[in-house]
Amino acid sequence: MAENFDSSRPIYAQIVERMKAKVLSGEYPPGGALASVRDLAQAAGVNPNTMQRALAQLETEGLVRTERTAGRFITEDTALIDALRAATAETMVADFLEKMKEIGYTPAQLTALIEAHTEGKA
Repeated sequence: MAENFDSSRPIYAQIVERMKAKVLSGEYPPGGALASVRDLAQAAGVNPNTMQRALAQLETEGLVRTERTAGRFITEDTALIDALRAATAETMVADFLEKMKEIGYTPAQLTALIEAHTEGKA
């Protein structure tokens, strides 16, 4: 089934983000093989050239490596994956805190909200 993409942003960039998320979540494990460009493109409902561009970006960033006769693989560099996971979490938290500040939440209110949520009360 084809994925849904935001028409206001380049599709290849959205594919990069989604594939990074799969690496960070472990859905694509370190050292794991990726399907062919054509298969990945078909699954996403995009042109193979778009998928190739996304994979080239991931390779530039060090998250994907290509072996000439064997295909593409997720990096085995778990330190890189952990660093990316930490940076992504930091960005998400900073964005969350900024948005909560914009709607008038105080640090104490945020703490109470998070505590209630983690206890299953929210």
